[in-house]
Amino acid sequence: MAELVIIVALIFSIVLHEVAHGYAANWLGDPTARLSGRLTVNPLVHLDPLGSVVVPALLFFSGAGFLFGWAKPVPYNPYNLTNQKWGEAIVAAAGPLTNLMLAFIFAMFMRMSGILGLSVSVMELFGYIVFINILLALFNLIPIPPLDGSKVLIALLPFGVAIKYKEMTTWIERNGILIMFAFIFIFIQFLWPYMFVAVLFVTSLFTGLSPEMFMSLLV
Repeated sequence: MAELVIIVALIFSIVLHEVAHGYAANWLGDPTARLSGRLTVNPLVHLDPLGSVVVPALLFFSGAGFLFGWAKPVPYNPYNLTNQKWGEAIVAAAGPLTNLMLAFIFAMFMRMSGILGLSVSVMELFGYIVFINILLALFNLIPIPPLDGSKVLIALLPFGVAIKYKEMTTWIERNGILIMFAFIFIFIQFLWPYMFVAVLFVTSLFTGLSPEMFMSLLV
């Protein structure tokens, strides 16, 4: 039962991540997501069978040590955005920022657990929601295509470097699934320990719990 709740929390988090992209694009003048019916929290509209179900389930039940996934990307037309300099970066950043906001809200509930009278099981659930959303935010901010961080980085780079980087991202996105699984393998083998430390650090800042206390809550 706990496993199912955690996977549902992950799906809920990645759906809100994608909806945030769509709302940001709509706010900046591009109605593509709205006209496509993607400005909804109905998970069935957003779920990607591979990224929202298969990959999270495999990671969880294989004991990989971390959990993440993705939904179908919300469509948007960058040429419709009113801010051509920062528009794509704002749309990209909206997803991770939404995850951080969710983590912060549930972390505040955890901080007020005594006042609210939260049970241990509810605290555990909230802890997983905080951890999952911080992980999604930090993971998606890695500046490697097709992750959101790559679009944020393009807006920050000098023009000439940004053009070269965008050419590279186009090539990577053209080989989407192959590159993604290669990156997942590299991430698991080499980067996860560092990401785990970073996630725990941010989690401690949000919840006020030491990394040891937080992890004992989830075990």
